[in-house]
Parts: sequence; structure tokens; C-alpha cells
Amino acid sequence: MATDERRALAAAAEAAAAEAGAGADAAVPPVDVVWDALAAVPDPEIPAVSIVDLGMVRAVDWDGARLRIEVTPTYSGCPATDVIAGTIRERLAALGFAAVDVVMRLAPPWSTDWMAPEAKAKLAAYGIAPPQARAAVVDVAGMSPTGRREGEYRSAQREGSPVSPLRRAPPVPCPRCRSPRTTLLSQFGSTACKALYRCDACREPFDYFKPH
Repeated sequence: MATDERRALAAAAEAAAAEAGAGADAAVPPVDVVWDALAAVPDPEIPAVSIVDLGMVRAVDWDGARLRIEVTPTYSGCPATDVIAGTIRERLAALGFAAVDVVMRLAPPWSTDWMAPEAKAKLAAYGIAPPQARAAVVDVAGMSPTGRREGEYRSAQREGSPVSPLRRAPPVPCPRCRSPRTTLLSQFGSTACKALYRCDACREPFDYFKPH
């Protein structure tokens, strides 16, 4: 299903192609064909969702006779970046697009706000709790490396209370039984962008896609 953002990007790409001239127009396939092909490219770490579902594809347009795809990885050090670029080229080559440039765009950084609603539903069905809300912007002035003000951090140390922002966040519902009674086990799950939780109702562990 096309999102408003996708329609806007497609319209911009078609307008750019139109400016190349009537002769070029005849050789340029509809942009939606390219978007549909990219929607079939799965995320290597979470194959239940595509790179389009996650909002990683930022632009599709033509640079002369070459197709240019701009992609923003979910984080700058993502080890799957080369796999994603290679899969994009393979899928488009199978459709006859031989001249394809895949450009990794790191700014602005990817955000969970870019996920399509369908992506969050697919994550839950796959057993991963989707991000609930984007992380708030925090003023770090006078804050300790753990994320608390120095006075709060010293008090927390004395009291033995947790300092994790995730522990102070709203409960993360279990993607399997939907119970809100869950416990954070680790700041990191199967990958750096996830946290590991356990459901206190069904007792099953699960990953939570951290908002950022």
C-alpha cells in the first residue's frame, strides 16, 4: 500500500524524469514499478518486513540513463548495508534495470517514525514488539553517562534503583499474548537496535524494537 510519503517521492521522481525530455520519457519505466520491486526486498535481519516497510528507501529517480536509489540504513554501522545494496541491484537487474546506483544516505539519520503502520503490524506478527513511540529529545547538559543528572545518579546508586531509560518507559506489551506485564532483561537483544524482554504472563522472551 502506497503511503503519502511514497506518493510524494514517486511524484518528485516522475517530475525529474519528465524534465529530461520527451525522448528520455519513452525509455523510463513508471516509478511505481521500481517501488514495487523494492517493496519485495526484505530486511536481512528481519525478513518479515521490507526495506520499504521500514522507510529505508528515501528516493528513487533517474540520473540520465541510470537509476538512482537512495537508502538510509537503520543505523550508520549496520552490518547488513552491503547485503541490502546487493539485493536491490539483483532484484532490479532481474527486471531489466542494469544501470543502478545504490547510494547510502546517512543524514538525516533513520528514525522509527519512518516505519509504515504495516511494518509495525508485521513485526508484532513475527514476534518482535514494535516501537511504541519515538524517544524524546533529552537535554544532556549536566547528565551522567548513564542518562541521569549527577545528583539523581548518585541517589540511584545509593538506593540501588535502575538507571535505564527503558526501565522508566511505559510497559512494552508482549507481541504474542499482548500482556503488558513484561520485564526488561537486557538493553540489547538479537541486534543493537533491539532490547530483550520477557513476558511475565506467557513467560516467553521477545525482542523489542527500540524507538529512536
